Amino acid sequence: MDKKKVLIVDDQNGIRVLLMEVFTSEGYTTYQASNGKLALEIVRSESPDLVLLDMKIPGMDGLEILKHVKAIDRSIKVIMMTAYGELDMIKEATDLGAVMHFTKPFDIDEMRLAVNMQLRRDDENNSKYAIGS
Repeated sequence: MDKKKVLIVDDQNGIRVLLMEVFTSEGYTTYQASNGKLALEIVRSESPDLVLLDMKIPGMDGLEILKHVKAIDRSIKVIMMTAYGELDMIKEATDLGAVMHFTKPFDIDEMRLAVNMQLRRDDENNSKYAIGS
């Protein structure tokens, strides 16, 4: 079974380091990017299964990055991280294909469970198709 890949996109180093540690210890291959340009390069070169994407990133904001990620590969799951009650942006992110969002400061265990749920769901769906093939 290939390791699932998680890309963490946040301009705050502390958050990236924390999430990298959590998801590496969960057995995922993790990547990090501090800006949109780098994030999209990683999406193109590594095809992550899931992207944890901060809404407020200097330069290219989260919604713009989300649009690009979905243009590159619609099957990549994206979980948004937002700082304050950015409800209009959250609605737009959902319309653009984000699977869910977390408001900072988020509960790291909830985030871990959500990511595991999203990525395991893939495995369960894929294994159904394997029967009889």
